Amino acid sequence: MSRRIQRVWESLVEVAIHACGMASIAFVALLLFFLTRDALPVLKNTSLGELLGGTSWNPTATPPQFGLLPLILGSLLVTVGAVLIAIPTGVACAAFVAEVAPGWLREIVKPVVELLAAIPSVVFGFVGLLLVGTWIKTLCVAGSKAIPGPEWLTTALNMPTGLAAITGAVMLSIMTLPTIVSVAEDAIKAVPRSYREGSLALGATPWQTLIGVTLPAAKSGIIAAIMLGIGRAVGETMTVLMVTGNSPVMPSLTRGLFRPVRTMTATIAAEMGETAHRSEHYHALFMIGLLLFAITFLVNTAADCVTNRSRHVEQR
Repeated sequence: MSRRIQRVWESLVEVAIHACGMASIAFVALLLFFLTRDALPVLKNTSLGELLGGTSWNPTATPPQFGLLPLILGSLLVTVGAVLIAIPTGVACAAFVAEVAPGWLREIVKPVVELLAAIPSVVFGFVGLLLVGTWIKTLCVAGSKAIPGPEWLTTALNMPTGLAAITGAVMLSIMTLPTIVSVAEDAIKAVPRSYREGSLALGATPWQTLIGVTLPAAKSGIIAAIMLGIGRAVGETMTVLMVTGNSPVMPSLTRGLFRPVRTMTATIAAEMGETAHRSEHYHALFMIGLLLFAITFLVNTAADCVTNRSRHVEQR
């Protein structure tokens, strides 16, 4: 290949790369445009305050009620529960794979964790529906009888069904593990070897080095992994649709985690197919989609800000 043809080929590849980058920005902009266009008409009959602060979601009532607060709190409850389980589990698993596990065990654990990302969400839904929900209900009911705790705790643990927010949280925590483990493991492995060698040379044990040196040095990557996991949990649809009970009611402060809820993503998936085109209900569902877009955007932006700030501090 002559030098001239090579330069032309490199120019074409460069243009194609730039086009792909600009196309991704254009796709996001178009997505935001179409969501906004189909969401805003709902504000003709319902104010933004009534939408965000309304406590009743009943599109078939007369007049229809489009209060999003039960759906927002349901999503928040399931997501927070999933994150509280997934963060310690995922970071510990990443540290184990990157620093502790022998080579043969690492070659088994890592592919198994990554395999979780390849399993369709409907399969997780079946597992949660048929197994995990039943197990959680059995454990909680047994706990309500065995624990001589306050009345509110006994009442909360006495679950009427296994399809509840805690079941969704447990299943989502499993689904977010591959994201958290993969990104956090890469961040831990990227810590320079000299950090570990310096710590060990000063007399620290391997565990002290891992806890006091390696994990803090990989903090920015671990935070990014957690943020990506949160984004994964917020956007999940099929599994939460199958295991959270789909009850669009206000979650109780003391019992909400152990009772059926409905998330924003599940509402869109369950009702969009039965909604008349361009109706008020149709536009309300697009408003939920716009809200999910805004939440995901804020989570990703926060992850970028935290990561960049941590890198800036580390480079000082």
